Amino acid sequence: MISWFFIGLVITILFTPGPTNTLLASSGVQVGVRKSLLLIPAEALGYIVAITAWGMLIGKVSTALPLLPTFLKLMSAGYILYLAIKLWRTANQQVALNQPTIRPRELLFATLLNPKALLFASAIFPAVAWKSQDIYLAHMSAFVGLILPIALFWISVGAMLATNKVKWLSQSKLQRTASVVLISFSIPISYSALINL
Repeated sequence: MISWFFIGLVITILFTPGPTNTLLASSGVQVGVRKSLLLIPAEALGYIVAITAWGMLIGKVSTALPLLPTFLKLMSAGYILYLAIKLWRTANQQVALNQPTIRPRELLFATLLNPKALLFASAIFPAVAWKSQDIYLAHMSAFVGLILPIALFWISVGAMLATNKVKWLSQSKLQRTASVVLISFSIPISYSALINL
């Protein structure tokens, strides 16, 4: 029922650096693996909601409201830019281990607005998934099952960097690098939305 092609594409896209993965790695640096595990359900929920919403909207609403996808892309870019600025500004602050900079709510919203959700809904999930509940549940279950190891990978990368075994990379440098990566995602999203106006 679920093709290896689907699984391969999901793994490839989820592994690709993006806003959600950048925040997971940043959390790994700030608070370590164990406390960062609280972010994984927020990521899963964000993707479930966003992919499902895009899947339902693509066929129905976009014909009546052709500017809706453009508006959503601009909103995504704006929120990603906000997160980038926040990471940059807090890069030199001492992080209290009981109050992480990246909270589940922030990761949830970043994932809800992640442009990868649109890609999953429009190109990776089979079109029949939006017509058959059984096919939808099978594909979404496989998708959520793939989130856990990939999110854990990104958190672990951040936590490894926090051990200072990599001498040239500090929390401040990683947060500022993460900020630049987030900005680099917001620019093409904004551009692609603006050229469609």
